[in-house]
Amino acid sequence: MMQSMRDSFATALLSLAQEHPDLYVLSADLSSSLKLEELKQAFPQQYLEVGVSEQNMIGVAAGLAMLGKTVIVTSFASFNPGRNWEQIRTSVCEQNLNVKIVGSHAGLSTGPDGGTHQALEDLALMTVLPNMKVFVPCDHQETTTLTQELVLQSGPAYLRLSRADTKLIDQHQSHYHFGQARVIKKPQDITMIACGLMVDLALQAAEELKQELDLEVGVINYHTLKPFDSATLIEAAKNTLVFVTLEEHQKIGGLGGLVAGVLSENDPKNIEMVAVNDLFGQSGSQSELFQHYQLTVDHIKDKAIAGLQKRINVSKKK
Repeated sequence: MMQSMRDSFATALLSLAQEHPDLYVLSADLSSSLKLEELKQAFPQQYLEVGVSEQNMIGVAAGLAMLGKTVIVTSFASFNPGRNWEQIRTSVCEQNLNVKIVGSHAGLSTGPDGGTHQALEDLALMTVLPNMKVFVPCDHQETTTLTQELVLQSGPAYLRLSRADTKLIDQHQSHYHFGQARVIKKPQDITMIACGLMVDLALQAAEELKQELDLEVGVINYHTLKPFDSATLIEAAKNTLVFVTLEEHQKIGGLGGLVAGVLSENDPKNIEMVAVNDLFGQSGSQSELFQHYQLTVDHIKDKAIAGLQKRINVSKKK
């Protein structure tokens, strides 16, 4: 069954607001887009509408957090953290306050809204900030789990949500552990490292490579980019010749760079990166945009095979 991450986020938040009277939710005039109308009606004292004023929203959130509240600030990722990054850096992260940033409609899945509303840089912006945790769910169920984690964990955090409806990708959410990547398929000669919507495409590509070429492919879901689970990656490298990283984000500053950084210091490997290659988004359907920016199952398979061929050729030269 397909379901929106935003619906799961809002449902989880409604339950959390009832359990945690010190939880406050702020919106920059996008309560409808983030499915917050029911929460707004049920808990009016815990909901604040600040209007189209994302920088001011962070100032209000910081003030509430200094009074001991847990604060969730919501908007589109292009504006939150795209527009208010300096306030997040100085007012939230430097003070290590209990403010959670929720950026919805991230990546290319906003489709016709175009490049101004397609946040492809947000993971780079947020992972670079000291004290900031960064979560990227792959489906609606994982969104529920990570929303709960937002409230349970102290300090600044960022939750990246897609506009697209998602099917249930990983049916073993009970195995979730904070900060620990989820190994869905055990590491093989080729292991795919993915986050967000790209986890589904990684699993599809792995299945097709098995059917077409009898290649076993590992798949690891990195739902948490910060703190980054180096231990799982280093362990996977023991059985992997080629890593393929997959993200709906710029190649520069994203998941691929985090993987490359860890492996270069511990166990260098061939790494193929599937990501947006230093380009802005544009208007189009989600499928058209994924095809245009080469975020497709076919392209993932091509990258995996090319990476393995490089490794084989290198081995022959030796």
